Amino acid sequence: MKKKIILYNPHAVFYTMPLGLLAVASNVDLGQFEVVVVDGRLEKDPVKVMQPHLYEAICLGMSVLTGRPIQDALRVARAVKAIKPDLPVIWGGWHPSLFPVQCLDEPSLDITVQGQGEDTFREMVTRLADGEDLDGLAGCTFRKNGQVIQNPPRPLADMNDLPPANYDLIPVENYYRLKNQRQLDYISSKGCHFRCSFCADPFVFKRKWTALSPQRMGDELEFLWNRYRFDDVDMQDETFFTHQKRVIEIAEEFLRRNPNFTWAATMRADQGTRMEEEDFALCKKSGLRRVLIGVESGSQQMLDWMKKDITLEQIYVVAERCARHDLAVIFPMIVGFPDEPEDSVHSTLNLAKELRAMSPKFTTQIFFYQPYPGSPISEMLKHNGYRLPTSLKEWASFDYVSSSGPCVSPEKWRKIQAFKFYSRFAWNGNGTFLRQALGKLARWRCDHDFYRFPIEKTVAERFKPPADLS
Repeated sequence: MKKKIILYNPHAVFYTMPLGLLAVASNVDLGQFEVVVVDGRLEKDPVKVMQPHLYEAICLGMSVLTGRPIQDALRVARAVKAIKPDLPVIWGGWHPSLFPVQCLDEPSLDITVQGQGEDTFREMVTRLADGEDLDGLAGCTFRKNGQVIQNPPRPLADMNDLPPANYDLIPVENYYRLKNQRQLDYISSKGCHFRCSFCADPFVFKRKWTALSPQRMGDELEFLWNRYRFDDVDMQDETFFTHQKRVIEIAEEFLRRNPNFTWAATMRADQGTRMEEEDFALCKKSGLRRVLIGVESGSQQMLDWMKKDITLEQIYVVAERCARHDLAVIFPMIVGFPDEPEDSVHSTLNLAKELRAMSPKFTTQIFFYQPYPGSPISEMLKHNGYRLPTSLKEWASFDYVSSSGPCVSPEKWRKIQAFKFYSRFAWNGNGTFLRQALGKLARWRCDHDFYRFPIEKTVAERFKPPADLS
């Protein structure tokens, strides 16, 4: 009888397929192990689903993000330990990669995995099945005889040396239903070469990057399309457009196979400016429908301060090219950095207006800076006296998506929230007469930064706002 491995994806508010769990599950010896994947977003009672498998399992593994997913991960870990106290509970993913030792303050956790987990987890489950300890196993931290032992890190492995993700381990059709579209999530590269000081990626992957070859991507996606019949692929890479030559070869692979799907990916502004017009045309022809370009700020001074290594000119150049080729773009921006001048915030809002006016397919997302763990700016804040959470309970309440952050005044928060609301309508005024009227008024408010007396807001909220492109 095969020994079982249970993998759990904690509850979250988004429905991206659990690619991290698929990656580690696909790398174990499936002749020796049976892998059971449980997703907290799909199951009302995930512990009940796991329970029939617990007594045959050698471990329970979870992929854990900072914030609210920690709450569910802790709840499930404690419930499982109450049923089977000797079952090793393993956490991998972003949060245990950043806090490998702190996580083990929680009694229900036994092991944490740091960084890329495929090879670490494969070796780990083999040792657990054979009753061996984890001494010297690179890429993990564990508790032994009451002491926490942190092993050396594991170098980033070439993705081409790892097996394809086995999507048969998850109910793909259920994710299509949750997404309201037949969209497959896929990852073609890991890591990032860049040094943005608000991001934890350089801390985790040490500015290394690895990617699948274009031919392998073509082979895999052709096979997956024949099996799952998706309409769209959402590339979950940090920086898909890292190498121009690779992107061109991927587009050519897609065209050679006559794809029946569109695709979306991430792009930096400097990467987009290094591409030629014919490269954009080729990608569009191959099915590219949308890119996500993190611009972060409308102030060159702030961009330099956060080590973004792009220029405002590059942002405008790549935006114009995307507009010419009828590509949708999401432009995330951040305000509320430590000691950020007011004119920097003003410049960011102006940039958002200019980009939105360039194409009806352009959207902007404005977030408040949060000191995400592991990033240089958060370490600077910590050095200056800002207290970051120090326990899993506190990190579970850490909202890095919708809260205002430590450096935003109530007045600035109200202004940004008002702009975010009105900008949803200001450049989406098509439709009914009322919608057009609301759009014109919202546009006037954004153009003049006038958000007092929002009498039309009550009317507008009766209608569902246009969704961001995804």
